[in-house]
Amino acid sequence: MTACLVYVTASSREEALQIGRVLVEERLVACVNVLDGMTSLYWWQGAIEEGQEAVLIAKTRQELVDRIIDRVKPLHSYECPCIVAWPIEKANPDYLNWIADETTAE
Repeated sequence: MTACLVYVTASSREEALQIGRVLVEERLVACVNVLDGMTSLYWWQGAIEEGQEAVLIAKTRQELVDRIIDRVKPLHSYECPCIVAWPIEKANPDYLNWIADETTAE
């Protein structure tokens, strides 16, 4: 199993918690961390925008990332939500085993 971190930005802490709870309940992820109070600067529809967001970081299996993307999109308030994943190259083996045990294999 290759483990991944999935990074999602959300419009608020509440939205991030709602999305995170669904992902954990459905065993698509083993854990989520929600970090509130991030300021984002970005291009959107031809203009630079600035806004407050929350970050959701989820721990999961690489083979579940496509399912996570498909699950997050309808739950998200953004037209084009940021949902990106990075493989975990090194980690505590016990923690990786825990991720494997707590997520659903495909």
